[in-house]
Order: sequence, then C-alpha cells, then structure tokens
Amino acid sequence: MKVKSRDESFNTSGEMDGSNDLLTGNPPSGQRRKNIKQRFLKLLSCCQTESTPAIRKNSIEDDFELSTVCYRPEGLEKLIEQTKFNRKELQVLYRGFKNECPTGLVNEDTFKLIYSHFFPQGDSSMYAHFLFEAFDRHKNGAVSFEDIVTGLSIILRGTVTDRLCWAFSLYDLNKDGCITKEEMNDIMKSIYDMMGKCTYPCMKDSAPNEHVESFFRKMDRNNDGVVTMEEFLESCQKDEAIMESMHLFDHVI
Repeated sequence: MKVKSRDESFNTSGEMDGSNDLLTGNPPSGQRRKNIKQRFLKLLSCCQTESTPAIRKNSIEDDFELSTVCYRPEGLEKLIEQTKFNRKELQVLYRGFKNECPTGLVNEDTFKLIYSHFFPQGDSSMYAHFLFEAFDRHKNGAVSFEDIVTGLSIILRGTVTDRLCWAFSLYDLNKDGCITKEEMNDIMKSIYDMMGKCTYPCMKDSAPNEHVESFFRKMDRNNDGVVTMEEFLESCQKDEAIMESMHLFDHVI
C-alpha cells in the first residue's frame, strides 16, 4: 500500500496533533478557554464500533495500513486554506477528535448520543438529526473531521452572510431553496423538545407554532407562504437582535 510521506499527510504524529511540536503541541492557556474547548471537543467525540478491528494507539504505520477501516483526514495545509482556523487551532481540535474517534468518522447515532449529553433534561434527538444533516456535506451518513471543522469555521469565523446562509441551509430541510412553515415547525418543535419541560417560565404546547407564525410575519416579505434565501438574509440583517447573536461565538476557539 502506498503511504504518503510525513510531510504530505495530516495523519502523522507531528502534523496531526502537534505532539512533537513544542510550540504548538499544548492547548492555549486560560481555564475559561480550556473549558469552552473541552465542550466543543466532547461534541466532536465518537466511539469505535465493536466491528472495527483494534488499532494499536502507538503505531502510526497501523493507522496507514488500516486505511480501509480508518478514515484519514486531508492534509493540514489544505485544511488551513479551506477553513479560518490556524495550524495550532486545527491541531488542538484534531487531538481531541483523534483520541475519541480512532475510526475518523462519526455516524448519526453516535452524534445523537453525544449531543444528548448537553441537553439531558429534554429530547435532543430530532434537532441533532437536523444538525448532523447540516454537517454531513457528502450525504454519506458519516461526518468526518473535515466536515466538523468546515462547519465550525463558518459558524465561528465566517462572515455574517456566511453564518446566515449556513443557518438557512439548516432550516431548509429538503434543500429546495426555500423554508416552508412545515419545515420551520419541525425545527421549532425539535428545539422546544430539546429544551424540555423544565424551563422557566414554563413553555406552552402552542409555543413552537406561535414562534413559526412570528418568524413568517417577519421573514415572508411577499406573503407567498415560503421564505427564500434573499428574504431570510434581508430580514435578519435588519434585525438588531439577530445581528448581535451572530457574534456570540466569535472568540470561542
């Protein structure tokens, strides 16, 4: 089997996670930033299935030879070009991803399980499904490290327009270029289910539908029953609260 050289492949001990690099091998200091990063790394975690052959952790050569089982990420330099993360940030993110996900891929069931840990008081399975679909760029039922960092790059480092377009794609469930009331109702219901019943003040059963109606009164400019990308962008950019929320995660990583 042909193996990429140490300089070409992101899947080497030095390039992959910075373990041999004294300048970039350690996570950034500061307890708050560390805690935030740990939450994101937990979201990236996945489990190796029983059917996956065992991998010796200390053998880089085994990682290459088991490429039929283990997915290998693209090169570090390529990810630096494709995302808005620098070398050190990618190494920190990948270190956590690699430690928890030897196979290099996360399936939907595992993604749902991980996400449920953040919302134990409710049912996050449906919203996690929608989120998984948004991260699964190739629609192959699996999310790779590239998928994760590409999505996070948009959410955390993209322009306001980039972030709004990503949100629109999340809400546009059938990807036909517009958001219907049915789609928005499914999204809102999944969010309220995720938050659970133990909220204050207590949410009424009619809250998701009321939220959808409010959304369409604000976004559906021509009252045709659907919200297009243009209507969504224009309405959001004129809403001060929405614009402020776009910058909440600017300095998470």
